[in-house]
Formats: sequence, C-alpha cells, structure tokens
Amino acid sequence: MKKIKKIPALVIAILGLILVNYLGTLVHKRYDLTQDKRYTLSEPAKAVIDQIKSPMIIDVFLDGEFPAEFRKLQNETRYLLEEITNYNSNVSFVFSNPIEEGADASVVAQQFADFGMTPLPLQVKRNGAASTQTLFPWATANHNGKAVPISLIKNVAGASPEQFVYASTQNLEYTFIDGFNRLLNAKTKRIAVLKDNGELPDARIADMFRKLGETYSIAPFPMDAVTSEPEKALQALQNTFNLIVIAKPTKAFTDAQKYVLDQYTMNGGNSLWLIDAVAMENDSLRNDTGKALAFPRDLNLNDFFFKYGARINPVLIKDLYSAPLSLATGDGSSSQYTELPWFYQPSVPSFNTHPINTNIERPVKFTYANQIELLNNTPSITKTVLLASSPLTRIEGTPKEISLDQVSIEPKQEDYQDGSQPMAVLLEGTFESAFKNRIQPVKLEKVRFRESGKAPSKMVIIADGDLIANDVDPQGNALELGFDYFTRNQYGNKEFLLNTVNYLLDDNGLINIRSKEIALPFLNTPQVAKSLNKWQALTVGLPLVFLSIFGILFYILRKRKYTR
Repeated sequence: MKKIKKIPALVIAILGLILVNYLGTLVHKRYDLTQDKRYTLSEPAKAVIDQIKSPMIIDVFLDGEFPAEFRKLQNETRYLLEEITNYNSNVSFVFSNPIEEGADASVVAQQFADFGMTPLPLQVKRNGAASTQTLFPWATANHNGKAVPISLIKNVAGASPEQFVYASTQNLEYTFIDGFNRLLNAKTKRIAVLKDNGELPDARIADMFRKLGETYSIAPFPMDAVTSEPEKALQALQNTFNLIVIAKPTKAFTDAQKYVLDQYTMNGGNSLWLIDAVAMENDSLRNDTGKALAFPRDLNLNDFFFKYGARINPVLIKDLYSAPLSLATGDGSSSQYTELPWFYQPSVPSFNTHPINTNIERPVKFTYANQIELLNNTPSITKTVLLASSPLTRIEGTPKEISLDQVSIEPKQEDYQDGSQPMAVLLEGTFESAFKNRIQPVKLEKVRFRESGKAPSKMVIIADGDLIANDVDPQGNALELGFDYFTRNQYGNKEFLLNTVNYLLDDNGLINIRSKEIALPFLNTPQVAKSLNKWQALTVGLPLVFLSIFGILFYILRKRKYTR
C-alpha cells in the first residue's frame, strides 16, 4: 500500500524534471563569473558578429595532444568560439587535426605555408626523449564562398611559453573579429600612399601595406599630378581616399602640393605623416671611417605643421633606453656580429594611455628620431603624445658628425637630462588652413577654398620615417615590420602602426577589442620546484594523517560503545 502511494510522487518528480529541461531548451542564460570577464564578448565584437546573416563556418586546426601551455590556447579558443556561436547561431566551428594518421607532416606544412599559414615547430619531451612536433595554430573563416586565414598566435620575441600563450590568448578575440571584419567589410575604406617626393621604396613598406591590404584598399597617389592638374588631384584625394600616408619623404614639397594636402585635411581627410627632419642612416656608417654627417633635411613643411600646432625640430634624440646596433668585428671568415648599445635608436614602451597604445607588448623602435614640439596656437585641436623618449634623453643639434666610435664610450647619466621628448603625436579636431590669409599658390574653379575644417579631422605625426620601414633580406624579400635583420630582435612597430591606421579610419572597435585584459593563471615553475616537497607532504601526507586520526577516534568510540 505504501509503495502504491509513492508512485504518484515519483511520477510527478520525473514529469517535473522533464518540464524543467524542456523549458531550459527554450530559455537559457549564460553567466560569466570570471573577474576579467574573459568569456563575455565586447560590444564592438558583438557589432561585427551581428552582421553575420548567413552561415559562417570556422575551421580550427588545433586538435590533438599538445604541451600544457598550448592546451590552454586550445581551450581558450574553444571557449571563445562557443561564446560566439551562442551569440549568433549562424556561426559554427569545428576543430580538426590537419595531420591525419599516416600523413606526411612536411607535406601538410608546405601546403599550409603556400596559403600563408606558417606552421609552428615545437620542441617537446616525452618519456625523457626530445622530439619536434609541428603545430598549426591557424583557423579559417568561411562565408559566402570566401575564406580568410586567422592566426591564433602572437609572436613575442624572447618570451617564455607561458608569456607566448598569454599574449596569444589576449589577442584571440581581436584576431577572430578582425578576420570576420575582413570577410564582411573588406575594402570599404581606401588608403592613398603618396609618391614622387622621395618616399620609401615599395620593398621597404611592403609588409605594413600587405597587412593593411587585407582590410583596406591601398593605392599609390602620384603627387606630380598636382603640378599639372591640382584641382583634379584634390578632387581625387577628397572623393576617393579616407586616409593618406606619407612615408619618409626626402624631397621638399612644393607650395601647390602643400595646398592640395591642406585642403584635403580641411575637407575632413585624415593623414599619417612619418617624417625625418634630419638626414642620417645606419648604412651611412658602414664605411671605412665609420663616420657620417647628420644634417637637417628641408622638406618645406615647417609652416604647414606650425599652423596645425606642431613643429618637428631638426635635432637628434639620444636615449639611454635604446635598441642595440649590430656591428661586425674581426676579419674575413672569422668576423662575427656583436650587439652594441646605440643611443640614437630609442626603444620606447607603449603605455596604455590611448586606444592606439593598447596591447603593444614589445617596445617601438625609433632610428635617428627628432623632437616634436607641441604649440599653443590651435585651441580647436586636441594634441595627444602617443610615444615619447625616456626621461634619460639627450638632444643633439645638427649638423653633427656621427661616429661608430661612440659605442665604446661609457655614457654619463648626467649628460642625459633633457627629459622625455615627444616623437609621435596625434592631432584631432577642426583644423585651420595653413593658407588662411595667404596668397593661394594655385587657383581652383570647382573646389572652393576652405579656411577651416568642414568636419573634424585626425592627423598622426611621427618624427621618424623609418618607423614604418621593414628590413629586406639579401634576396630582396621584405621581412616582417619590426624585425631587425642583424640583431634578430622583434619590436612593436607593426602593432603600433596598425592601431594608428585603425584609429584614423574610425575602426575604433578593433582597437577597443585589443585593449581587453585577460588574466590567465600559470604555475610559477621555479617556485613550484622550490616548494615541491612541502606540497607533496600537504597533498599526500596530510590526508593520511586525517584518515589515521579518524580511524583512531572511530575505534575508541566503537570500543567505548560496545564495552558498556
């Protein structure tokens, strides 16, 4: 009888459980309880994901057994993609191992490399034996017949595996959203690279614009066209391009060229200037004397920038915090390269004081940089110092003889007391024309002259043209921007310039995603080794002690109970 009464209660419990599970499939909520909200998509990321209206398939080539550090990257990638697919059901993903059983790893690696997806060789130890494992830290996003590769790693030169994975994980949301953005909104904005004023050759700026070309349309713009058809040149700039880049000009600008560029800014155009106000190169020192003369370079831009509230002074900045210079020592086949301090190459950390500066782990390398002086003549323009030298800086006037003999002179800190000097600045707001109240060098018929900005504009001035220049190997191939061919060091020039271009083109969402901080817990290996015996005693011995105490107490209580 009691069993019959219990049946309805059991049935009700089962039905209730089924009902709760059914309701859970209709309405559900995910909660991110992590302190850094690592599993919560940022608003800019959601804005991009919302644009996905048809199926997008993500193939992740990160399946298999990896060392512990890379399992973290594997797991964090999976968690992020789960969050994305939960937010937009049009997105799906699959993990796979590109090296199937019996496949030749070298053949697969070459196939990946042919598509621009470089494999990563890993040195791993199993059972005391060292071996090389090929990792493919890549994904591809496929949408509407198009596909883009997405790198899951971020190289940090000299970093430990933990730091390497930390930087890569920190960059995951950005790299996926950037890939989605390239699929959904590719080539909607255009960048003009100015030519004809002695700018850097294409081979020296190839890596930067190859990367930018994945997202934006890039085209050269001949400034010689201003001489023959200034009005047509201005219209082409205004109507076609969202940003102009001037990469280390060495030939003076004419007043007509400055007028066209000024009016482009007055009509809301944005610009990135990389200027050398002093003529000096490291290659000039590679001669028998090891000496070269650094002298001012007149680009006829002083009045131009002065009207916008900045001045590039033709001086050289020496900074005790600097990148080394690689010099050959010895003769013939016995010669070898040695890294020596070279204070004309400031190595500048990028502090998170502005969206452009976010998440740049490596310092930015300058070479023979100049001082930017900010003026108080433009109240409508906001000026922000993006990068500056350290407080231990010395300013040297020009002309000046530069000699490699300086590497053997021990610097005195008291000689480096000129303080931090701006070397990269952002100007934004409503600009006033550099040709206001002046005779206009050319007459325009269809485009009216503007004395002040039609709309707010943005301009970044960097007092070092080589900041955008990549090295070239002996075969003439462009190396990655920020990689020093001689010292093999990696710098943050590329990340800084990518952020700069994103900001100038109003792609602030991508920058904001990069600023997201994620705290990954890693074991402190030296500390673990130091306290290994203590933790072994606590984790193994302490439970045995508690078990023994419990056994003794149980025996005493049981004996007392049954002996009465």
